[in-house]
Amino acid sequence: MTVAEPAVVPASPFAPFRHRAFFWLWLGVVVASIGAWAQTVGAQWLFINDPNAATIVPLVQTASTLPMMLLALPAGVLADAFDRRLLLVVVQGYSIAVSALLAVLTVAGMMPPALLLTFTFAVGAGLAMLSPTWQSLITELVPREEFAAATRLDMVSVNVSRAAGPAIAGWIIATWGVAPVFALTAAAGAVLLVILLTWRRSTAARAVQRERFVPALRSGSRYVRHEPVIRAVLLRFASFVFPAGAVWALLPLIASRQLGLAASGYGLLFSALGIGAVTAALGLGRVKRQLSSNQVLAVAGSGFAVAFAGVAVTSSIWVALPLLVVCGFCWTATVATVISELQLFLPGWVRARAIAIYLMVFLGTQAVAAPVWGLVTQYTSLRTALLAAAVLLVVSVLLGLVLRVPESEGEDRSPLAYWDTPRLQVDPFTAGGPVVVSVEYEVSDLDRDAFLDAMRGMRRSRLRSGASRWELYRVGEDRHRYVEQFEVPSWEEHERQHEGRLTAEDKAIEDAAFAHVTGSPRTQHLLPAAARGFADDLPGDRHRDRPR
Repeated sequence: MTVAEPAVVPASPFAPFRHRAFFWLWLGVVVASIGAWAQTVGAQWLFINDPNAATIVPLVQTASTLPMMLLALPAGVLADAFDRRLLLVVVQGYSIAVSALLAVLTVAGMMPPALLLTFTFAVGAGLAMLSPTWQSLITELVPREEFAAATRLDMVSVNVSRAAGPAIAGWIIATWGVAPVFALTAAAGAVLLVILLTWRRSTAARAVQRERFVPALRSGSRYVRHEPVIRAVLLRFASFVFPAGAVWALLPLIASRQLGLAASGYGLLFSALGIGAVTAALGLGRVKRQLSSNQVLAVAGSGFAVAFAGVAVTSSIWVALPLLVVCGFCWTATVATVISELQLFLPGWVRARAIAIYLMVFLGTQAVAAPVWGLVTQYTSLRTALLAAAVLLVVSVLLGLVLRVPESEGEDRSPLAYWDTPRLQVDPFTAGGPVVVSVEYEVSDLDRDAFLDAMRGMRRSRLRSGASRWELYRVGEDRHRYVEQFEVPSWEEHERQHEGRLTAEDKAIEDAAFAHVTGSPRTQHLLPAAARGFADDLPGDRHRDRPR
């Protein structure tokens, strides 16, 4: 029986700052993110007085978040396939060039809405490559016992930049106009680039063996597709983000049309959201000691709905500001709770790719929601759109009664190697092609129903760990005999199942099925018939102690 290691709580939530590399990279990411948020505000405000502002302004939000939906998963795979420092250097160089060109064309008066949206998408593409790569680096920069604190500090950085970027952009727009905001974005990106160029990643971190791009992309997607808990969490999260994202998409219209504010006032509203978000990021640990994750999500969703409904009916900035602080708190409480539970639930081998899929759902939902709320505003009214979002938030809370988030703090998700070593007479690498693993079971009539029920869990375990196909057959000539067959794309992929993809949960699933089996299961590895090379031709060391 595998016993989970007890969670170690650091003495201070700021303990990771003791590690110099983490502190400077964290600071660089904060500065670069401030520039990215300032760029979004500048792009939204550039056409705030356009007759089609109700459509253009939300589309800026879509153009900035859509790249995450499209590129997060490939970015997560690239972060595992290449040197992460080098990847970040290339991404930052690209982002600086795009932002600088955006500033120049805006000064020249050559920035129609379509081109602005194109540039906003290009800036968002750089951020989509930055986020998964940076998050996958955190575990290299701090010891294991400080990982939770480092993750919360990353959430703080997101919300500090989300608060400071719009506030700074609002002040710059009111003083000098929009073009200098885009120049600020380029300068902020240069700060992170300088930090990256002076940082030297450890040799041990660079030497870790990486999976090939396409197989890694497929295996990450396959895991999420065949893990119902992850699917339920992402669906529930999307049901919250879709209505709650209206606050980010429509905030410029709330500022200008409902509250009659200038650009500086808009930055103030954004700062109120950020203050609530940072408060939640720093204080959520205390809240979680009193409430379960599902209770936090229910309270946060309800609080957001009530506060957003209040924003919809007020015309006073002094009423709107505290309500937006509540919205920011509830937003971050939800996001932080979901991401922390996913981090705890996911096994290490697929964590980066699954988190990338989470980011795709997160920002992709916002990208879809923004134009929808823009159209609702255009064809009804701003107040109607805000109230409709509040109602959908209540629906999301009710949906949470069915789609529960796992309470995963005590679970052990570390790799567990328990499969036997195969005794092959055919070289699996010269065989090439997919591998079919065949397992034969003998089951009595009394155990048949329980065995078949247990094999449903076996199917999920095989598919999420790398199998592309799974079947269970009953032998016609022997009613007590069953044959399980699952296909893995390659022998290399099957080795990864043995070496790092199985966990204590997978072993428990196998033990539950084997408890209804008479004798020991008999395993065979079926290789393509074109195989060459037999036992006496195998290299002496290459295939010794290969996993089954």
